[in-house]
Amino acid sequence: HLHGKVLLPILGRPYGEALAAGEITLRFNAAGTPVFRYFDHEFPLAIECANSVRSSSLESFAANALGGRERLHALLERQHYRLAWWRCANDEINWRRFFDINELAAVRAEDDQVFEATHAALFRLYAGGLVDGVRIDHIDGLSLPERYCRHLRARLRELEKERPAGCPPGPAYLIVEKILAHEEELPRSWQTDGTTGYDFMDEISALQHDGAGERPLAALWKKISGRAADFKIEEEKSRREILQRSFSSQLEAAIDSLFRIAEGDLKTRDISRSALRRGLTEILAQFSVYRTYAQVGHSTQSDAAFLSRAIAQAKQSCLPSDRWIIDLLGHWLSGERIRPDADALQGIALTRFQQLSAPLSAKAVEDTAFYRYGRLLSRNDVGFDPARLACSADEFHARMQTRRRRFPHALLATATHDHKRGEDVRARLAVLSELADEWSTVLERWLALSAAQFRPGEDPPMPDAADRAILLQTLVGAWPPTLTVTDHASLNDLAKRIAAWLWKALREAKLHTDWLAPNEAYERAANEFVVWLFAASPSLLMEVADFARRISPAGAVNSLGQVLTKLTAPGVPDIYQGTEYWDLSLVDPDNRTPVDFAARQGSLTAGAAPAAEEWTDGRIKQFVISRVLAARKAASALFADGDYLPLQAQGLLADHVFAFARVLQGAAAVTVICRHPARLLDSQQSIAIPKERWQGTCILLPPEIREAEFFDVISGKQRNAGGTNFAVMHILADMPVALLMTRL
Repeated sequence: HLHGKVLLPILGRPYGEALAAGEITLRFNAAGTPVFRYFDHEFPLAIECANSVRSSSLESFAANALGGRERLHALLERQHYRLAWWRCANDEINWRRFFDINELAAVRAEDDQVFEATHAALFRLYAGGLVDGVRIDHIDGLSLPERYCRHLRARLRELEKERPAGCPPGPAYLIVEKILAHEEELPRSWQTDGTTGYDFMDEISALQHDGAGERPLAALWKKISGRAADFKIEEEKSRREILQRSFSSQLEAAIDSLFRIAEGDLKTRDISRSALRRGLTEILAQFSVYRTYAQVGHSTQSDAAFLSRAIAQAKQSCLPSDRWIIDLLGHWLSGERIRPDADALQGIALTRFQQLSAPLSAKAVEDTAFYRYGRLLSRNDVGFDPARLACSADEFHARMQTRRRRFPHALLATATHDHKRGEDVRARLAVLSELADEWSTVLERWLALSAAQFRPGEDPPMPDAADRAILLQTLVGAWPPTLTVTDHASLNDLAKRIAAWLWKALREAKLHTDWLAPNEAYERAANEFVVWLFAASPSLLMEVADFARRISPAGAVNSLGQVLTKLTAPGVPDIYQGTEYWDLSLVDPDNRTPVDFAARQGSLTAGAAPAAEEWTDGRIKQFVISRVLAARKAASALFADGDYLPLQAQGLLADHVFAFARVLQGAAAVTVICRHPARLLDSQQSIAIPKERWQGTCILLPPEIREAEFFDVISGKQRNAGGTNFAVMHILADMPVALLMTRL
């Protein structure tokens, strides 16, 4: 029934009801052209229909006219589209959209005419010298990302000669938003400068988590929630569910293309659509990356590795009788040529598979499983792998060296418009990985106290233990350092933010309620629980506030280490607006609220260096950022092109020090941060580690920088090496971070 038609699933209720209610009408627009109107939407008529309507009376198509509804329906049936109820979209949509959003249609950027038309404004801006680079959003939504990037690079290179004198020399800066799995690398053949930085965001986060907390936190989550301790299990469940819920139409399109391949060969023509559906579903459920990039006759080693892993896992999870189907699909989707006469069909199948696996990953993992899994929320963010709680210093060093070699000018992000929690919320919650046993005791006590709110006879009486645990963990992470339970106005503001976040989080989790079928009773119970927590439970709220304040200094130490590493590691630091102070935002729209630029400008202009005791308002973070950015500007070549040297520490607290050097032609910058600070701090008043704690701990220096004279960019003090090492007790005497630079 959609042959030759585009489905437009925009109606608020079933088509027949909307038609009967007179919501769809025939009108002349301002230009005198007949159009169908549905509230504020207008839809054109096919040319042959428009000509006939001009000579007719519009009143004859009115719902209240005799036969009007039938005439209007007959006219609608002659159009090149079919108006439909919005709920039809997931099952029947026959065009590509952005994830599962019907209002955002994809364009065929692989078509040269479409490419030129949709990039015309961009090319004018670049040729005119008004922009120097391009950020490509959601690159994996394209049919051919590599071809697109290379085409864009070539076109920008052609325009370089048209740019006005005085524009920055060299090629355009070109970065792509690309979610990389832990073992995945961005292909250099794309000719980009790297990603927008989600990979770095994950790496610095993992560095600041304590791997010792992984098992106790997983056991706690399983005990509280009754759900899997292993994120991979949660992810697989979400993939299967979202595939059926939101992408059944795309799944059927992919199956159709595979079926056409099968029926074209006598050896495979007996394979049914049902068998293909089962097989493809298993592969997609086990897929660990957004997508492959194979084309017919061309595949890569990385594609082969990720696909082979998915095939192996799918053969374990599928029906034993379907394992041969899984193997066959693995061959067809690898890019290896099936047979000479099937190239076109195989190309379509590959594209449909790739354009299904990417949005499925985004919606099932980031927008579903992340909201269901509460082991430690600081590891649930865009581009993160929640299955991996922490990474070692050696692994982080290795990744920075690879970054320096492969993409030295990629973006380094720690906050974005899409993050689930602000960079400093994550930095504070990372502290819980150091205090896993204590956190387990505290959280179980809070859940027991909140269970007293249970009201028999009501359905549901309150959110379940898992949802309450996620809420309480979020509250610990987002609690402002200066907020007291007697500040009722600020407390009310926080309560509103938490309630809004919880409403969205519950719907994204899709366990008790969701966007398509809201469970108003459960949502009401959740909101009432927030109201109770903030207004009627002073003892529990006070405990939450006290615990949050107690770990906040360690969180602030993590935050300063995070931002200093971002500002000095290989790459281009990206500072999301507003994060110059502590970023305790939650998921959008909370992270897109107006920024108080006047306050930030005022403290920046004042220029005074806040002491380690003056950390709560966030000015200390802005001070570190401003000092380090000034140093970067003065030594731009060092940070842009300098080598990355991992530095080792010795002594009792060696595991609590992380350091590296950037070195270029005799100039050097040494980054030193305190790692895993929870047990090193003495009080809530200061974020400086007591000097005596560092006694005997030092940073070993490579021969090329042992004789250099250094000063600390942040404290402004001279910091010379003591022969072959830096004594940490001197370097971190005033602040938990330091940037030591040779005098230029």
